[in-house]
Amino acid sequence: MLSFISSLSPNSEAITIFVTEKYDYKDNKHILSNSIVQKINSFLGALKEKKKKEDVSSFDISNKQKCFIIKVKNKYESYFPQESGGGFFSYVKKFKDISKIDLYPDSLDFEKQKLVSFFSQFIFGFNLKSYTFNKYKTLNKEKFNKKIDLKIITSSKEKIEKKYKYYHAIKEGVFLSRDLVSEPPNILNPKAYVQEIKKLSKLGLKIKAYDEKELKRLGLNALLGVGQGSSNETYLVTIEWNGKSNSLKSPLTFVGKGVCFDTGGISLKPAKFMEEMKYDMAGSAVVIGLLKSLALRKAKVNAVGLVGLVENMPGSNAQRPGDIVKSYSGKTIEVLNTDAKEDLF
Repeated sequence: MLSFISSLSPNSEAITIFVTEKYDYKDNKHILSNSIVQKINSFLGALKEKKKKEDVSSFDISNKQKCFIIKVKNKYESYFPQESGGGFFSYVKKFKDISKIDLYPDSLDFEKQKLVSFFSQFIFGFNLKSYTFNKYKTLNKEKFNKKIDLKIITSSKEKIEKKYKYYHAIKEGVFLSRDLVSEPPNILNPKAYVQEIKKLSKLGLKIKAYDEKELKRLGLNALLGVGQGSSNETYLVTIEWNGKSNSLKSPLTFVGKGVCFDTGGISLKPAKFMEEMKYDMAGSAVVIGLLKSLALRKAKVNAVGLVGLVENMPGSNAQRPGDIVKSYSGKTIEVLNTDAKEDLF
């Protein structure tokens, strides 16, 4: 989670302050030393003269420490704090020798509640931008896995922590979705995907996986037809979150497509860009990430996620153009193209 301090870190490699469009800031708690204030004021004066439009600027306080200046609009769109946080991460990454940064949000001349809201979203955007998937990299692993350690100096510690819990839960769900989408198809086949989903039961999610035997009994022949050319078994998984047990309303329902790899089947796709067909399960990954977020923040809502996990391959038992299958609804479907699978159920 977030890390707070009461004064500047002795070993920080950079200080970050927030200024208005007119380059004003405040230091009511005198966190900054007189020498640092003089250097900041001198640099801000130069920025005013140059009429710089950049949202992030920097200068050297010493040969061992930088100062980042983040300019915040007086009136901004709702997405701006997240965008600003993401932009700051991209800016900082250019400095290879900086990994420890002190953030001073109280330098922003906002009333307290607005400051808490802005900064919580700012950190959310920073963290979202920091995502990497380096699980299978073998060279320069330390370089790719480098983290930036943020220390926050503020008098609003409790309020920022409370506000950020909401964004942290969303971030965890987003990162899970990204991890699932990034996994190679030889690793994340339908069975392995089921095992990943089941790990979420520890958060209070109720998870039920239906194998091919159960799917046949239920009559989900359209879904089974997509996967019959693959040696990997097909599954249907339901994920339930009951955060409002006394509600008489039907739960919110989210359905996600989980084709772990889509060759197109007998109606084979062109070879060019086929490696991207591992992303055909992205819809299901979004549903899984969403349910994780709801569980982490103990959302007062009832929700159900439904994902069909299947691999579409041109095997000897693959579904053929011209085949007819009966769907769960009882409607018969003539398959004209095995790459067209919008009705999996």
